[in-house]
Amino acid sequence: MESWLILSILGGIVVLLLIIGAPVKPLRVAGQIGVRLIIATLLLFLLNSFATATGLFIPINAITATTVALLGLPGMLLLVAVQQLIL
Repeated sequence: MESWLILSILGGIVVLLLIIGAPVKPLRVAGQIGVRLIIATLLLFLLNSFATATGLFIPINAITATTVALLGLPGMLLLVAVQQLIL
């Protein structure tokens, strides 16, 4: 496809959403999930930074970030317990 055609289609979609209005609720939920995942990743990074002296390391990936994002501090403690007791 031509680049001008793709840009025209995207521009038309943007104008259509501005006229009709974007569905606000799904965008708000997606934004909240994104913020929680970013905060969870930062918390895991800080945990790894401060706990390297003790030999504790929790890998930062989608599973661990989602666990901490959904469960919060108990989720992080759960990951630490799994790391210490099982692995």
